[in-house]
Amino acid sequence: MSSVSGQGIYLQMSQPGAVLENYYRELVSFLYTRLGNRQVAEDVAHDAYVRVLERCGETEIEHPRAFLYRTALNLVIDGHRRGQLRQVEPLEVLDTDERFFSPAPQQSMDLNQRLELMQRALAELSPSCRDSFLLRKLDGLSHPEIAERLNISRSLVEKHIVNAMKHCRQRMRQWE
Repeated sequence: MSSVSGQGIYLQMSQPGAVLENYYRELVSFLYTRLGNRQVAEDVAHDAYVRVLERCGETEIEHPRAFLYRTALNLVIDGHRRGQLRQVEPLEVLDTDERFFSPAPQQSMDLNQRLELMQRALAELSPSCRDSFLLRKLDGLSHPEIAERLNISRSLVEKHIVNAMKHCRQRMRQWE
């Protein structure tokens, strides 16, 4: 889990998720107070967890709680900036931009291959992990709604979603 050294608390490589799980609900509450939307707060927390867990593979992280919070706040800022850019972009740009018509044949094939790889990665997950992830990301259900539907705890739903995101990103990187 965490080890105390002369410089502070470090995130160990062996069980980074175990240390970070302690902060999940706290982080969602923190983000909810700033964003005013629980679902958005949960999405940002998930994305922050995935980024921090990916970083754990590269280097040790001193002060994992602070790093997790900073990552989440950076995601909020990035999302806000993207939202501002979309608001000032005229609709005519969307009409004339080729990207919004049909993808090029090669791009379409790449998208189909990526979709197939994602389906393979999802198939490797346990049914409850996969269902939690899909209900959240595709159906937009909240954690309590997923917990009720699958008859599991909210905490387990949160763990399943974070684990599914991490697994899919790792597998996609391995296969690409």
